[in-house]
Amino acid sequence: MIKTIKILLFTLLLHTAATAKDYTLLSPDKKITIKINTDKKVSWSVLRNQELLIKPSPMSLLLGDGRELGVSPVVLKSSTGTINQVITAVIPVRSKLIPEVYNELRLVMKGGYTIEFRAYNDGVAYRFVTNFGLQPVEINNEVVSFNFNENCQVYLPKENNPELQSHYEADFKEMKLADIPPEQYGYLPLYISTPAGTKMVVTEADLHDYPNLFLFGTGGNSLKGNFPKVILETKPKGKSDRTEIIVKKAAYTAKTTGDRTYPWRTVIISPTDKGLLENELVYKLAKPNILKDTQWIKPGKVAWDWWNDNNIYGVNFKAGLNTATYKYYVDFAAAYGLEYIILDEGWSRTTTDLLASNPQLDLKELIRYATEKKVGIILWALWKPLDQHMDEILDQYVKWGVKGVKVDYMARADQYMVNFYERTAAATAKRKLLLDMHGAYKPVGLNREYPNLLNYEGVRGMENDKWEETITPEHDVTLPFTRMVAGPMDFTPGAMINSNKDEFHISMTSPMSRGTRAHQASMYVIYDSPLQMLCDNPSNYQKEPIYTHYISRFPTTWDQTVALEGKIGEYAVVARKNGNNWYIGGMTNWEARNFSIPLTFLDAKKYKIEILKDGINVSKHAADYQLITKEITAQETLSVDLAAGGGYTAILTPIN
Repeated sequence: MIKTIKILLFTLLLHTAATAKDYTLLSPDKKITIKINTDKKVSWSVLRNQELLIKPSPMSLLLGDGRELGVSPVVLKSSTGTINQVITAVIPVRSKLIPEVYNELRLVMKGGYTIEFRAYNDGVAYRFVTNFGLQPVEINNEVVSFNFNENCQVYLPKENNPELQSHYEADFKEMKLADIPPEQYGYLPLYISTPAGTKMVVTEADLHDYPNLFLFGTGGNSLKGNFPKVILETKPKGKSDRTEIIVKKAAYTAKTTGDRTYPWRTVIISPTDKGLLENELVYKLAKPNILKDTQWIKPGKVAWDWWNDNNIYGVNFKAGLNTATYKYYVDFAAAYGLEYIILDEGWSRTTTDLLASNPQLDLKELIRYATEKKVGIILWALWKPLDQHMDEILDQYVKWGVKGVKVDYMARADQYMVNFYERTAAATAKRKLLLDMHGAYKPVGLNREYPNLLNYEGVRGMENDKWEETITPEHDVTLPFTRMVAGPMDFTPGAMINSNKDEFHISMTSPMSRGTRAHQASMYVIYDSPLQMLCDNPSNYQKEPIYTHYISRFPTTWDQTVALEGKIGEYAVVARKNGNNWYIGGMTNWEARNFSIPLTFLDAKKYKIEILKDGINVSKHAADYQLITKEITAQETLSVDLAAGGGYTAILTPIN
C-alpha cells in the first residue's frame, strides 16, 4: 500500500535526434549529483557535496543479435520528474512508513530502449528498459562498471567459484580497491568507504528473470560486473543430494522477454556508517506488494532445532528427530510466546522425499498438538525436490496444517534460480504459507512484492560456530553495515553457551558463541529478521527463565528505527519502536566501550526501562549479565556500557 503525499507529473523535454550529450540529476536535498554523458557510450558519474565518488562509468546491454544498447547512443527524448510519497510496509522490517523521495531522469533512446536514473537523498540507481515487443531476446552480457575516484576501503565478501555459484556466506575481508586482482570477485552488497569518509554500499534491486551481479577487481580503483551464464545441464556431485556440477552452459546470461525493466544498479550513499543502519533503498526500488490479502502473514520468533542438534536433556525419552522431542519444542515455544518451531533437515522420510515424515515422527499428531498450543510448524525443504514437485508438496503441507517452508541449498545465482525464488514466493503466497530462503543470495526486494517471504539467509551466520571460529564479535558488528543493508538476515542468534576471546571451542552437539550473553541478546534488536530464531537448546533456555522471558519479548518487526551509533567492524547502537514500546540494542567487537545516548527520540511520557547488560564478572564468565529496572524520561541520557565482546539491550514501556 502506498500513501501518496505529492506527485509532480513528468515534464517531457523533447529532442529530435538529440543535441544534448550531458545531463545532470540532483537529489531532492541537492547533496547528491548524477552526471550522465551520452556521447560515444552512455556513462554516469556520482558526486556528494562536490566529492567525486564515481568517475564516468559506462553502462550497456549486449544482445544476442549483436546490438549493444548504450553504445553510439541517440537520445530521442528525455523526461524528468519528482516523486514524494510514503510507502506503508506490509511487513515493516525497519520502518512502517518509508518516505520515498527522489528525482528521476528518463532517456528514451533510438533502438527501442530507455535508461532511467534516480537520485534519492540516500543513494542513486539506474536501470535499462527495453520495448522490443513479445519476441524473446538473449542477453549476452551487461556492462556494469564502477570507476571509483580514489583507492577506497572495501569490505569484500571474497569468492572463488569460477561458475559464480555461491551460498553468499563469505567472510568480509577489509582491503583496498587496488588490492583486488582481476581474477578475484565479490558478491553484493559491497561496502566501500572513501578516504574522506563517505560510505557507499553497491547492490541491486528489483531483480526478476535475470541473473545476480558479481563484481570483479581490476587491480585499480574500478570494479567490473560479471554474471553467471544460463545453466543448460547439471549432474550431482558424487552421491550428494544437494551439490551439483555444471555440465553445460549457454553463451548468454539470460533469455527473457523483449518488453521489460532490468534490475536497478544501486549505490547507497551515507556520510556515516550510522546512516546505513536506517537505509531502505533496496525496498524502495522494489516492486510493490501484489498480494491482495496479507492479514494472514504473521512474523514471529522461532524455536529452532538444528543448531543445538536436538540435544535436549532432563527428560524421560530419548531426544532426536521424533515426536516426543518436537512436542518438547512446542511446549517450550508455547510457554514463552514463540509463534513457531522449525523442523529442519531430518524430519522427512529422506531429504528428497518431502511428502512423508521419518518413521520416528508422527507429523500429523505433532501438528495437531502444536495447533492446540497455538504454535505454528515450519518445515525444511531442499530446493530441487521442491522445484520438481512444488504444487504437490505445498498442497500436502496445507492439508497437514503447516504454516511455512524453509527452502535450502540453492547456492546459485543464475536466471533459473532467480525465477525459482519468485515461483516459490508466489506458490507459497497462494497457499498462505510463510517462506524463509536459506542457501540464498542476498535480498533484492522480492520480500516487498511477496511479503510472505519473511527472511533470507545469505549470511555467514551462527551455524558456523559448530565447525569454525569465524563468527567473532567483529564479524557481528560488520554485518549491519554490509549484508544487512540489502534486507532481512537470518543470522539465527540466541546462543546460551558463551565465551570470551580465548575460551571458544568447537562442538557440534553443544555449540557456543564468541562474545557475551548480552551480546547475543542485542542481536534481537540490531538484526533485521521478521522470522527470528532462538537457536539454542530449549533445555538450556528453560534453565534460565528470567533471561529467556526477557528475549522472548522482543518483536521481530519495527515501526521505526533510529540509528544512534555505528562504525563498521567496531560497534552498532540502535533504537527501535514497536507499538508504544521502544527497544535499544548495542553491541561491540572485542573492545569495551561506553556510549552516552540522549533519549530525545522518546515522547514526553515517563518510561519503565528494563536493561540487560554485561555482568560484573563477565570477563571471567561470558554468560554473566545484569538486569536493571528503573524509570526514565526523554530529558535523560542513557549510559550504554559494553564489555569486550559485549552487548546491551533495553525495553522501554510507557507508564500510564
